[in-house]
Amino acid sequence: MNTTLGKAINAGLRAALDNDPKVLLMGLDIGKLGGVFRVTDELQKDFGNTRVLDMPLAESGIIGTAFGMALRGMRPVCEIQFDGFVYPAFDQIVSQVAKIRYRTDGLVAAPLTIRIPFGGGIGAVEHHSESPEAYFAHTAGLRVVAPSTPTDAYWMIQQSIASNDPVVFFEPKSRYWDKGDIDMSDSLPLDAARVVRSGTDVTIVAYGSRVRTALQAAEIAATEGRSVEVIDLRSLSPIDYATIDASVRKTGGLVTVQEASTFVGIGAEIAAHVSHECFLSLEAPVERVGGFHTPYPPARLEKHYLPDADRILAAVDTVLAR
Repeated sequence: MNTTLGKAINAGLRAALDNDPKVLLMGLDIGKLGGVFRVTDELQKDFGNTRVLDMPLAESGIIGTAFGMALRGMRPVCEIQFDGFVYPAFDQIVSQVAKIRYRTDGLVAAPLTIRIPFGGGIGAVEHHSESPEAYFAHTAGLRVVAPSTPTDAYWMIQQSIASNDPVVFFEPKSRYWDKGDIDMSDSLPLDAARVVRSGTDVTIVAYGSRVRTALQAAEIAATEGRSVEVIDLRSLSPIDYATIDASVRKTGGLVTVQEASTFVGIGAEIAAHVSHECFLSLEAPVERVGGFHTPYPPARLEKHYLPDADRILAAVDTVLAR
């Protein structure tokens, strides 16, 4: 099936609703409207307003209500309309949802999925283009994932909903309209990284919207005689270090790429791990490419903020020059 990433998530949600009567969707404008990005389009019509619930404009209330439902055996899927709107629900997520299983010594689970469109690149206004994934990856008890292709979007949303752990599901909003084939037989474990391009000279690790950008950089590098391996991280917590380490030991170099600020980000954690575990294989220090340590800029300036192929290639050149 050839479709967009947004429609692939819709198809995955539909499959989850079909397969398990305990699954329900909750969020602002997700019913009749189908969500601001139309990711839940037609689902309320087909499953009814007791399975696809339009909620008030109160993110803490959405997550708090869903948390209570999860404790009673339901599998709620919450939509936070934009990344910058998740902060009113932050306390619920990191203080309650993330900790209940540990607090009860494993007796009580919270099978709750929180969908968050994240990142920039759509010309949006303030608070609509943020990348808060490191906040949640830092919190023990949460799984944090980010698909980059329709295939992964389709499978990973279903795996997230089926998980007995709470999952924060980051959706790269600038890629909602990217089209691709859904491989109905291709379902990696939720916490596995994927090598999306093989190479021998340097490894690039990216996730979300920057995977496509990393692949563009790798294609340009190939025309200049450089062989770049690209890994789609997919899971930000836990991180599949085995796949990353094997690649770095082969190539001898690493560049991490993300939209979020490089300061205390996912790439920084990977760089620290690889520098420790693959020290004898590294032929140069790890390079990090990401957003600047500033608030997300106005839309007219975002092309200067978002990491592009040129910035990635500059980091590749730095690694290979040493």
